[in-house]
Amino acid sequence: MKFFFKSIAYLGLILLLSIATVSADAKKKKAVDVWPDGTPIAAWFSDTAKVDVNMLGRKYVITEHGVKNDSTLLQTVAIQQVIDKAAQQGGGVIIVPKGTFLTGALFFRQGTHLHLTEGGTLKGVDAIKHYPLLKTRMEGQTLNYFAALINADGIDGFSISGKGTINGNGLRFWEEFWIRRKFNPQCTNLEALRPRLVYISNCRNVTVQDVHLVNSAFWTNHLYRCERVKYLGCTIYAPHEPADAKAPSSDAIDIDVCNDVLINGCYISVNDDAVVLKGGKGTWADKNPDNGPNSCVIIQNCRYGFVHGCLTLGSESLHDWNVILRNCQVDQAARVLWLKMRPDTPQHYEFVTVENLTGSCGSFLVVRPWTQFFKPEQRDDMPLSQCNNIVIRNIDMTSNNFFDVGSSDKYKLKDFVFDGIRVNDKKDAFRPELIENVVVKDVVINGKERKH
Repeated sequence: MKFFFKSIAYLGLILLLSIATVSADAKKKKAVDVWPDGTPIAAWFSDTAKVDVNMLGRKYVITEHGVKNDSTLLQTVAIQQVIDKAAQQGGGVIIVPKGTFLTGALFFRQGTHLHLTEGGTLKGVDAIKHYPLLKTRMEGQTLNYFAALINADGIDGFSISGKGTINGNGLRFWEEFWIRRKFNPQCTNLEALRPRLVYISNCRNVTVQDVHLVNSAFWTNHLYRCERVKYLGCTIYAPHEPADAKAPSSDAIDIDVCNDVLINGCYISVNDDAVVLKGGKGTWADKNPDNGPNSCVIIQNCRYGFVHGCLTLGSESLHDWNVILRNCQVDQAARVLWLKMRPDTPQHYEFVTVENLTGSCGSFLVVRPWTQFFKPEQRDDMPLSQCNNIVIRNIDMTSNNFFDVGSSDKYKLKDFVFDGIRVNDKKDAFRPELIENVVVKDVVINGKERKH
């Protein structure tokens, strides 16, 4: 009998240990960060450690290799020679010391990196002739257009670092753009002949950290066909006033046919959208091999000043999924999540989560047809565009119009979740019935709980 009770006690202990182990495993599984579609987020996204410049090879201080510390002297050729010399000698870090260095388009090679010392500035020359025409990517198209100020193509392991500045010096380009718009209200971005600030294409394992990226003549950062890109602790700025000298189309970061992108701890204030997912446009865009989807993008721990949209999918975009915007402070955003729906383009936005945001905005969620410069064509098998599995949760904000959503026969909205919402909303136009299979949970608008 004594043995029996000892056996029961032993079995009970084993059972308790098993339950504890299962419970611990369950907690562990619950703690694993997952994408909106339920798949695990790779550990790479948790690593926000900065690149150590001292580990990147030989340092090439540009003033020690023929570049003069003279802000009035155009030195594109001299700076490019330093980059090419570093590449020929096995790679290294191009160091911009304290001072302002005027340059046109620069092209980085495999093994080379850019480091801007605090107080050091690369300043773009404000004449388009210093940015050569080449085959590139712009506004969802592959075409001949002007190079950016900083260009990197086909590089594995490229970095831009330091507390210095890349200054696009865009004022002259902006003024000319607005003059053109007065003369011709239908003037497009491409007709205004402006360079981007940074264009990184066909690259992997890229880090842009700590730098000030300011006053771009056109888009500030453009990524095309890249993977594993991190923006860490950057300041991205372009002015939104005065009216005749604000920076048109100065998007902060355009993500174009990319996967695995992390934007962490940045300050963004530009006169257009902040983080934008691109990928192609037009009735047959999904058939063009130069176009494609974006996936696995996280924007977190950022602060937004003036922007048109904190996270924008479109206007040139095909298929985007597993996108997260979280833990951000919003100060002057016209919109937070903007889903631009082009009637002339087959689009699919899915598995997008926006969570843990505070601050104020104009509109929070915007889903509307986007018809600027669109060209509808006849296509018998045109897919119906749709947005699905969009989650908005844990929001505490003041807005002019929290729910700025319109229906259309060109797209379908389904499987949205609104959970843990606390907003003061001037328009008070929350109409979840516009969305098929919507979940409304713990939503309080203007002090009143809303249900579907």
